[in-house]
Amino acid sequence: MTDSTYGPGAGASPSGLAARRRRRRWLRYAGVATAVVVLAAGGAGWAVYRKLDGNITEDTDAAAELARYEKERPTPLVHDAQNILLIGSDTRSGRGNRKYGRDFGTQRSDTTILLHLAADRQSATAVSLPRDLMVHVPSCRRPDGSRTRAQFAQFNWAFEFGGTACTIRTVEKLTNIRVDHHMVVDFAGFKDMVDAVDGVQVCLRKPVDDAAAKLRLPAGRQTLNGEQALGFVRARKSLGNGSDTERMDRQQEFLGALVNKVRSNDVLLNPVKLYPVLDAATSSLTTDPGLASLRGLYELVRGLRNIPTERVQFLTVPRRSYTYDANRDELVEPAADELFSRLREDEPVQVARVRPDTATASTTSNSAESAYENGDGGGEYEEEDDSGEGSEDYEDGGEWSDEKPDDPTHTPSPAPTFRGNTAAGSACT
Repeated sequence: MTDSTYGPGAGASPSGLAARRRRRRWLRYAGVATAVVVLAAGGAGWAVYRKLDGNITEDTDAAAELARYEKERPTPLVHDAQNILLIGSDTRSGRGNRKYGRDFGTQRSDTTILLHLAADRQSATAVSLPRDLMVHVPSCRRPDGSRTRAQFAQFNWAFEFGGTACTIRTVEKLTNIRVDHHMVVDFAGFKDMVDAVDGVQVCLRKPVDDAAAKLRLPAGRQTLNGEQALGFVRARKSLGNGSDTERMDRQQEFLGALVNKVRSNDVLLNPVKLYPVLDAATSSLTTDPGLASLRGLYELVRGLRNIPTERVQFLTVPRRSYTYDANRDELVEPAADELFSRLREDEPVQVARVRPDTATASTTSNSAESAYENGDGGGEYEEEDDSGEGSEDYEDGGEWSDEKPDDPTHTPSPAPTFRGNTAAGSACT
């Protein structure tokens, strides 16, 4: 037998072959270890997903009740536009809520916001509906199965009468806007959200000392924790002129600051901070079946990530003191109807912190805007004057249009301006 001749090279000797075998063995071990890590990570990821997904409470009762009244509900006019009703419940039952007062077995909607997402997802408009607004509440099913009578009452009674379904039907009758989804959050859920983002910064022009809201803060920039934030958005008599309108303005400013904090890279790109936010958000929500999953929520927010903060708008429906009770509210017309119409048809509106230039306005001293400047109104919109003229003019020169939204020749009129703010604004400016 002829002796083998080995050429040069690392693997060309017995010691080289051994090294190559060791390297292959190490690669196999590394591959197995990597697979284990991937599987473990996948399992952990699935566990986290299941945990967050299971946090959300599905509101099947409301869905069933709304299905009974499907024929009376408004028809959506614009494909892909979405309207979501956000309800802040003042219930004292449940985790951490009892310290805010006695639980009499009832709850009302402390805060209600109709959030409109444009079909192109280039803007979002949040409209606050005053809790004391006088509205027509339909006959609703109580939790015990009995039914209330249809009546003219303040808006937040709808939530007490028949919960979410009754509130949605009341909003749809008021606005003729189809509510596609809804979310309900209580005091504890709100606090958890704020704490999860390590607080939200606000600017106080004056010190706050409100025993009822359990809030005491100095003037200036303050970062509020969850408990302080709840007091801040609930306080009424100790801040500003004590009106519910000012409180809604303050709530809107706070929500804008919260949106900015959540959207910051500090939160979204940091898994350590993002998980508590997701956990708090999902744990605090009761939603319709369409949103009662991480997938449903993801589909909703996916199109919102790129909306500029200046296109995230907050305003209060045009309102003034109710004619027969100064402690209640009524809509200012035709301003409110025009706002609802534009949202329904997915046409733009604009907001401004201060009253826009009114050089072309023809309103009188008892118009909606004059009422607002006196603290009684709710929208930067021009109302018809006593002579009956000027009803076709907006403050920005737009005009009424009789064209239908599906008319191919339809061109949206210039957007009317309402009093409000955007998420890009700051309470300190």
